[in-house]
Amino acid sequence: MGAETLIKGFIEASFLDWPGRVASVVFLPSCNLRCPYCHNSGLVLTPDNFDEISIDGILSGIEENAGFVDGVVVTGGEPTVSGGLFELLERFRLMGMPVKLDTNGTRPEVIENIIENGLVSAVAMDVKAPLTAEEYSRAAGREVDVTAIKESINLLLNARAEVFFRTTVVPVLHDEGAIGRIMQEIPGHSLILQNFRPDGALDPQYRKMLPFEPEDFEKLKKIAIEK
Repeated sequence: MGAETLIKGFIEASFLDWPGRVASVVFLPSCNLRCPYCHNSGLVLTPDNFDEISIDGILSGIEENAGFVDGVVVTGGEPTVSGGLFELLERFRLMGMPVKLDTNGTRPEVIENIIENGLVSAVAMDVKAPLTAEEYSRAAGREVDVTAIKESINLLLNARAEVFFRTTVVPVLHDEGAIGRIMQEIPGHSLILQNFRPDGALDPQYRKMLPFEPEDFEKLKKIAIEK
């Protein structure tokens, strides 16, 4: 492989990370955002604390489970900021394994290149908040160019790939109106909602917060279904 690909985590088989598939999950380190509710904060803030995992070992593990596993999810962190991402995806493609890429959508040029080269079968993009600079930057923990987010959404709306849009909902950041406004940005698609988990949140203040109550979360989920 040309560039170095750092892999900091691996799950042999997951029923949760790719709807409809049993997938191996590969975790890449680092992220260009600092979402205060992030539950993978170790990969974002202190990736050097995690041992590096050999790509050859991962490929061997996937081959051994080929009769059970039918996909690979590449997640993070934020994979599009990782060196060697294209080479990694190519390795999975060469072994005939469908790949789903998880991304925050901040680098549309990378997403476009990956899709145009047929390196993934599916993309899941996190939409953090309604697409105003203030709301999005608050949810992302850093100033965000929402033009890039809109560009990524438009790319995926027209992509020849399976596409998922997701939002982690936090009571201090989201309400029914916010979910409705996000839905306006993804016409024809439902929005997968994930309830905030305070344990291990990147921002210590968020670890003291409570997630949505089940009945309130269900109300948000009804809004997030494409009509």
